[in-house]
Amino acid sequence: MNAPIQQDTSSLNALHTTIVQLNKVILGKDTQIRLSLACLLARGHLLIEDVPGVGKTTLAQSLAHTLGLSYHRIQFTSDLLPADVIGVSIFDRNDSSFHFHKGPIFAQLVLADEVNRASPKAQSALLEAMEEHQVTADAHTYVLPAPFFVIATQNPTYQIGTYPLPESQLDRFLMRIELGYPDATHERQLLSGQDRREFLHTLGATLTLQQLLTLQNQVQQVHVSPALLDYIQALVRYTRSSTKFVAGLSPRAALALLRAAQSWALMQGHIGVLPEDVQAVLTAVIGHRLVPANDTALNKPTDIGHYVLKSVAVP
Repeated sequence: MNAPIQQDTSSLNALHTTIVQLNKVILGKDTQIRLSLACLLARGHLLIEDVPGVGKTTLAQSLAHTLGLSYHRIQFTSDLLPADVIGVSIFDRNDSSFHFHKGPIFAQLVLADEVNRASPKAQSALLEAMEEHQVTADAHTYVLPAPFFVIATQNPTYQIGTYPLPESQLDRFLMRIELGYPDATHERQLLSGQDRREFLHTLGATLTLQQLLTLQNQVQQVHVSPALLDYIQALVRYTRSSTKFVAGLSPRAALALLRAAQSWALMQGHIGVLPEDVQAVLTAVIGHRLVPANDTALNKPTDIGHYVLKSVAVP
């Protein structure tokens, strides 16, 4: 598909330093940290679904500090309006005209906290921004900064006061992850040590903006062999033909799987994408896109990912 690239060693070393630093704040969640960074490098957006209090917001704040990105947090509530996200035009008496005041969406890393507590109308304010990296207000289009990375947190839908995200919006997230409860060893560190949020003030940027943009550009250049594309297509085709799911993966989901695998391969230092790279990101990419068809054995994204991997052989 494309020729192997010359990897930027300094940027990859800085990325490794980033991972080490994040692991000092978010304890015992190395895989989730790596998936979050892979999502960013692939120019995607990240959905974190879990119960309150497991570190979803802390992870987003840590990423902003460590990557040196401008950061805004939007607390989604039932009375949130689209203008509270995008911005609003205010009339200026001095020149008798309206001036657009940018909302919190204008940041390099935006945390949409508890996104499913807002109404569908407010949730939809994110759609254009996430897909096209721009917003439209009063017939004017405003370009968002680069990089532009949305991290949305979501409480489980069984909790009171939540509005499930529609499929069209879920599909805008390249990956969905869960943090889960810490194991006993890391929970003891949390209980006996300093509050992890206090570490945020000590975090310095480990990647320059240019290094981050360079890594993002390199992701799409990571070599993908025809056999690897066969594997991705086989995975996608299986979800479309299987009676286990209401509907199969879309072409956009297939492209998301490819980009995520390329990003993971780059982070691993591979000169090309391996089947192991696809397998490492598969659950995070497809778990929120596939709806089980009356099969309680596949009621979790991890169950869906394992089932699809088990059902499709590597070419």
